[in-house]
Amino acid sequence: MIRKAIDIFSRVFVGALFIFSGLIKLNDPIGTKIKLEEYFDVFSTDFGSIFEIFIPAALVIGLIMIVLEVVLGVAVLLNYKMKITTWVLLGLMVFFTFLTFYSAYFNKVTDCGCFGDAIPLDPWQSFYKDVILMVFVLHLFWYRKQYAQELPAKVGHFIVGGVTVLSFIIGIYAIEHLPYIDFRPYKIGDSLPANMKAEESPIIEYTFTDKDGGEVTSQKYLMPDDGYEYVSSEVINEKESTPKITDYQAISPEGEDYTMESFKGNKLVLVFYDTKKTNKEHMEEITALVDNLKAGIEPIVLTSANPDDFEAFRHEYQLAAPFYLTDATVLKAMIRANPGVMMLHDGVVLGKWHYNDVPEVDEVNALAQ
Repeated sequence: MIRKAIDIFSRVFVGALFIFSGLIKLNDPIGTKIKLEEYFDVFSTDFGSIFEIFIPAALVIGLIMIVLEVVLGVAVLLNYKMKITTWVLLGLMVFFTFLTFYSAYFNKVTDCGCFGDAIPLDPWQSFYKDVILMVFVLHLFWYRKQYAQELPAKVGHFIVGGVTVLSFIIGIYAIEHLPYIDFRPYKIGDSLPANMKAEESPIIEYTFTDKDGGEVTSQKYLMPDDGYEYVSSEVINEKESTPKITDYQAISPEGEDYTMESFKGNKLVLVFYDTKKTNKEHMEEITALVDNLKAGIEPIVLTSANPDDFEAFRHEYQLAAPFYLTDATVLKAMIRANPGVMMLHDGVVLGKWHYNDVPEVDEVNALAQ
């Protein structure tokens, strides 16, 4: 009876968590691609340059892994081909657990991306999550030969096959457009200047030793003249005292800070991560959009490209907009498209568009306030 209860709990827990994790990442496969590129870059430095060959394929690898998570979750819930399913589950968990431990122990990747941007976890939280999950995966693996498939084989094949196809369709659509749900602090309706301010002031807790050698904690700094010796300190409301946006900057090619100016009035922001990798098929539409904006909307470009390279690119496509330099990581967080289009009013995001969905000029003009 107890064994059966553990079996059911293990299936539901593992299956539901894999489906949830997969769906969160299926919402934003580009985010998983960025995270995998970060891992491959770290591994190429630590283990050998061979990992560099995986960087160009990070999107394909990431999408396959995401779909596999969803499919494995469904398969476990259905008791579908458990001998094979549990082997794949175990292999995936060994891989994930190694990644999270390596990230945590060596402080290499600060966020594993296990649940995308929806639920950020630090490396040790990710590792502990994987250890707990591994316990139940090992239980399912140990008893894998005793699980009978509950549905007729054809029905099981149809459901798992259907989930696989549907997952790929959902993921590819998110890649070719934008995430269905935007969990980043640049989503429509967000005020970027507000997100650059912390909700609370830092609350620092100090640790001291007193005259008798005892440990004392206080939110006030205790003076040595009173017999206290400083030991350490920590911010106890780090999450609340850290702005959601900490690294946004717009710098002109001449080195002038344009950050606060970029929040004034109506701005049509064109985002280009890297001109060498920019999709150029829709540049005519973007150029036409810029050329036909009504008075009162200022087009600007944010890019992480080399200034000389972007100047040449701008002239090639007759893009009549000044450009400013911004960190590539920030640009990728702002919008999952290269190029991407954003409409701001006083720093509030009014609209975001993928290069496959360049808006009509009337739509942008109508947003101006």
